[in-house]
Amino acid sequence: MKKTIEQVAREDGRYDAKALKFIFEGLAETIEKIRREEGDPDHPRHITGQELALGLADLAKERWGRLAGMVLAQWGVRTTRDFGEIVYLMIDYDWMTCQETDSIEDFNDVFDFKFVFEDQYSFDSHS
Repeated sequence: MKKTIEQVAREDGRYDAKALKFIFEGLAETIEKIRREEGDPDHPRHITGQELALGLADLAKERWGRLAGMVLAQWGVRTTRDFGEIVYLMIDYDWMTCQETDSIEDFNDVFDFKFVFEDQYSFDSHS
């Protein structure tokens, strides 16, 4: 029987279960967003680690705004490599899959958390 995300997080001990749930939800949302952008919603394709990391950044900013980096850090996620660590943890527990060409290194240094979640953040003054 497949372990729950909470059990996976507890056994691993590095990340809060909320981080694993965020990555899992973020994968689906990133795939959907890319399919819409490419204009081919009926033909899903594999996404790269870099695409997922960027999609997760967008989702975090949508959900938590300027607090995104702080929320992720509270869950133990401080770098894009942490995204990869969670993805490969979830692959090990059959929550996600990968292809032979995928590597955890695909998540290394995709972007700098401080830059994306703090320095680059801008307020929408048109709201």
